[in-house]
Amino acid sequence: MASSPTDAAVALTRLGLGARPGEIDRVAADPRGWATAQIRSQGAPQPSGQFADTTERVAQYIDYQSDAGLVRRDRRAAAPATADAAPSPAPASGMPDAADPQAVARREARQAARRDITQDTAQEFLARAQLGVTTDDGFAERWALFWSNALTVSAAKFASGAFVGQYEREAIRPHVFGRFEDLVLAAEQHPAMLLYLDQARSVGPDSMAGARRNAGLNENLAREMMELHTLGADGGYTQGDVTELARALTGWSIPAARDQRQPNRPRRARNMAAQAEPGPDGFVFRANVHEPGARTVMGKTYPAAGLAQGQAILRDLARHPATGKRLSRRLAAHFVADDPPPALVARLEAAWTGSGGDLAQVARALVEAPETWTPQSAKIKTPYDFIVSANRALGTRPQRIQPLRQPLLDMGQPPFSPPSPEGWPDTAADWAGPDALVKRLNWSRTAADLAHASDPNAVAAAALGPCLGERTRLAVARAESRPEALTLLFMSPEFQRR
Repeated sequence: MASSPTDAAVALTRLGLGARPGEIDRVAADPRGWATAQIRSQGAPQPSGQFADTTERVAQYIDYQSDAGLVRRDRRAAAPATADAAPSPAPASGMPDAADPQAVARREARQAARRDITQDTAQEFLARAQLGVTTDDGFAERWALFWSNALTVSAAKFASGAFVGQYEREAIRPHVFGRFEDLVLAAEQHPAMLLYLDQARSVGPDSMAGARRNAGLNENLAREMMELHTLGADGGYTQGDVTELARALTGWSIPAARDQRQPNRPRRARNMAAQAEPGPDGFVFRANVHEPGARTVMGKTYPAAGLAQGQAILRDLARHPATGKRLSRRLAAHFVADDPPPALVARLEAAWTGSGGDLAQVARALVEAPETWTPQSAKIKTPYDFIVSANRALGTRPQRIQPLRQPLLDMGQPPFSPPSPEGWPDTAADWAGPDALVKRLNWSRTAADLAHASDPNAVAAAALGPCLGERTRLAVARAESRPEALTLLFMSPEFQRR
């Protein structure tokens, strides 16, 4: 069914990442069809590039951890034996004595491993941004970014940051148009999540290992599973439910150096140390740290079943009506308005409930809802959205990580580094403060100075189409220079909002 260019501009800006030159005209014939055609069983598009997969990154991380352990052992060995012993002069680096070649080699190996992982992660972010500014599948990309943020991990913590690119590529993107329970299970079992929320260190107090180590339970993953990833804080669970879920999750971990040793050891003996169960690459279930016994969560009792116990609880949480209600509202708030229309939330919740959490059906309901297509923009772009949409408008793409990373740092959205498990905030109040707008203005001036677009009037018309207001059109047309015109365009209300 043919639609107006206004609907095309709404589709590309609200459902997508902004219009590129000529894109409004191409999409105008069928904006809804443009969006629904991107709802594919294989998930969202993947960034281009040769990057380590999770299995390879686990091996790199194990090497890094092994080197870190050796460096700590060197430090302990170099320390005075007693408090009364005369301390040796500390090396200027604060590291083991530079006269020990092995200690130096281990320290350098660890530093090199950390540097390589950090650089790889930066290149992954650059590739993700390049996908954002060039893709024809803007709706699928925004949909994937929503779920990556809803089930967030953060590079602010190096352990999880080492896997954040793999997490988004392997746990999130393939599942965003599948069943929510499969998406959330892939996310929770990925090394990025297990390390971010300290689940890999959680030990059942009554497990075989717990009895020996006097180790303790870590409830971080269980709490965030219930509060942020599924039910929500008002979803009807109690602290007792969190503790029971945490007990069921004990044993969910990642491979360690000891798992690589003695490969010819009998399988049964190896499994006493680390029992591997079917799961995503980089996931290990350790039976010897799993808390034995049945668990009762949200009034339902789950029999002892090892790995399957925690998986069964998580699937039930994913199917719970409170999960569909909460995430339907969050979707509506992300795509349409900070305070979303109740009718839209109801449509999404009905699609979620009726399909059993089929995210493809929920995405179609969003595209088909009339509330999605109101021409008035109500959402402010995050810094990442802003930079991506400006590049799309100019027909350019970031070539190096530093010119992309620095303005995102300045604007408060550093790459892959949300400040908490809640993910990046998503309201105008979070991104439209006076200081934030000054930072956007500074970036706009720099981008405009570097742009090679010959006609700012054409850029404005192509980026906003019928949504370009008369006041902004005149300001761009009357500007004294091309950089000034582009700066005025980027800072206009029409461009700042989606």
